[in-house]
Amino acid sequence: MVSKYKRPSFLRRFFYCRSSATFTINFTDLDNRTKAHLGLLATNIFFALNITLVKQLTNNGFIKPFGLNLIRIGVSAILLWIMFLFKPARPGIHKKDIPRFLLCAFTGIALNQMLFISGVSLTFSIHSALLLLVTPIVLTIIGSIFYKERLTRLKLAGLFCGIAGATILIAFRENSGTGNNVLLGDLLIAGNATVYALYFIFVSPLMKKYNAIHVIRWVFTFGLVMVFPFCWNDFTKIDPAGFSAAQYISVTTIVIGGTFLAYLFNIYGIKILGPVISGAYIYTQPFFAAIIAMIVLKEDLNMYKLIAAVLIFTGVYLANKKNIPVTNKINKNA
Repeated sequence: MVSKYKRPSFLRRFFYCRSSATFTINFTDLDNRTKAHLGLLATNIFFALNITLVKQLTNNGFIKPFGLNLIRIGVSAILLWIMFLFKPARPGIHKKDIPRFLLCAFTGIALNQMLFISGVSLTFSIHSALLLLVTPIVLTIIGSIFYKERLTRLKLAGLFCGIAGATILIAFRENSGTGNNVLLGDLLIAGNATVYALYFIFVSPLMKKYNAIHVIRWVFTFGLVMVFPFCWNDFTKIDPAGFSAAQYISVTTIVIGGTFLAYLFNIYGIKILGPVISGAYIYTQPFFAAIIAMIVLKEDLNMYKLIAAVLIFTGVYLANKKNIPVTNKINKNA
């Protein structure tokens, strides 16, 4: 009796069995959606690690925030063009798309990264991670204004909870620890999260028209030109000879992992899964960032931070509750 061929399960495809006792991870056989999910998870781990590493480098005076920012963006742009040499394609972009590329460069690289790196250097790591959850809340507001999505009672309650949680973080600030100017830092991070939400919206149409790496290559290139005048002065004050091995490792991790790879993985996730699902992965960032900050920076998870976290997570959940069945239906039919 001949049995019908059955498609291997996810686990069987992921862990390819060469013998009854040997298993090896086979990433090449993963489907695109699974790779996108894994990439987005890695992206947010990198971003969470970034928060602590940036604070360590900038708070100790080893490097100024904007100087580090120029290294991040400049090296990433160079690496993206090196990738082009190994896999050349049409390098240009359509003239009519240039304004959108410039808008993505401004929101996704220039303003976004300057707000982020300045805010992180001034406030607590845990504050930074929680306030980054403003991004999906802003996406909900944008959807209601520009895409005519109805603001239900649940969405309004979610927006209220999210704003209340962010307000608690900003209002009940401490004057010790790793926060030098918590109020200003929190406001900068909230601004960063808002601008990043706009980037998700602006970049999505480009993903449907161009290759993902091609998009991010030009976004970083335009972004580098935009930040150069603001970051050059701080960059010239960097003294590489004074860096220890640990500091070099930190800078490398921020540039390669937290910027270059994180943006590549994120843009791939947006292309495969869309901006809504990709944006939802930001929910994991506070968890990773809080653990790293408590271990490395000895930050406390105080009661007001826990209350703010509960409010923000509740707000994000309620504001996006309508998306859950739609997403599940898409996944099921994919």
